[in-house]
Amino acid sequence: MEFRGDANQRIAMISAHLQPSSTLQMEAKNSVLGRENCRAKGGNPGFNVAILGAAGGIGQSLSLLMKMNPLVSLLHLYDVVNAPGVTADVSHMDTGAVVRGFLGPKQLEDALTGMDLVIIPAGIPRKPGMTRDDLFKINAGIVKTLCEGVSKCCPNAIVNLISNPVNSTVPIAAEVFKKAGTYDPKKLLGVTTLDVARANTFVAEVLGLDPREVDVPVVGGHAGVTILPLLSQVKPPSSFTPQEIEYLTNRIQNGGTEVVEAKAGAGSATLSMAYAASKFADACLRGLRGDANVIECSFVASQVTELAFFATKVRLGRTGAEEVYQLGPLNEYERIGLEKAKEELAGSIQKGVEFIRK
Repeated sequence: MEFRGDANQRIAMISAHLQPSSTLQMEAKNSVLGRENCRAKGGNPGFNVAILGAAGGIGQSLSLLMKMNPLVSLLHLYDVVNAPGVTADVSHMDTGAVVRGFLGPKQLEDALTGMDLVIIPAGIPRKPGMTRDDLFKINAGIVKTLCEGVSKCCPNAIVNLISNPVNSTVPIAAEVFKKAGTYDPKKLLGVTTLDVARANTFVAEVLGLDPREVDVPVVGGHAGVTILPLLSQVKPPSSFTPQEIEYLTNRIQNGGTEVVEAKAGAGSATLSMAYAASKFADACLRGLRGDANVIECSFVASQVTELAFFATKVRLGRTGAEEVYQLGPLNEYERIGLEKAKEELAGSIQKGVEFIRK
């Protein structure tokens, strides 16, 4: 009879799990089964990471990838909609990170408290015919609100900013942090890793190599002509015809549009962006751990040019971008491209600064 009682209890547990309406009754009858009484413990010492915009097109895949990262011990997933569903889904993965979900503005502060790394993909995606400037009015306000939360709850966290247009949202975040008195330029990093991933992929196709063996520095910004691949500095050292340089530069600059048009209204580059964001976040976590020679491209506060922000290679460490590298030698094609990039970047940066200062 005791065995039958155990079996009945197991059946009741399964029934309660499958039928949410009966779950609360079940937990009331036998509190030992309540999930709130379980103490989830991560299987690994690591870092606390928050994703703001976790239920979006980029956010869901990024949540999955960060749950798989062995350097993450606690993963906070925040969004204004659908955060509980994404949290429940991702939390069933048998990896070390403990996952907690947060829904809506009232829970933003709880989501951010104690975080080491904050990744922000929040905002609306690009749609066909939409420029990155069209995104500005909506996404600028979202970034402002989220960064105000960061400055209040985890001012020492490293921030990875994905929300477009990055050329303007990074300056917006900087101004928010300045107003709050928490600005550390080394800890505010615009994510341009997708430009590098595309460059590596497209160059590898032309050269007939494995993309993992290719390294293309991509500098400037994260939109159109501001994206400047330095093909003269490709590793392994390679030479390209003028036609190949033109083809590769244009395709790298318009990679986002290529995906938007291919999806025909069904979204933008969410999967490859989540991959790139997780790759950059992993680099930041390795830097926080103290690994040596962690180098990635990022859109950061910079003195490389006369502009306040610029994307170049940076060395990541315990305090963020601990070293910002110079451009290195450029060929004539790249020097012309640099001037075009700077001209457009200047306006985008100013637009972000004015959004907060107005």
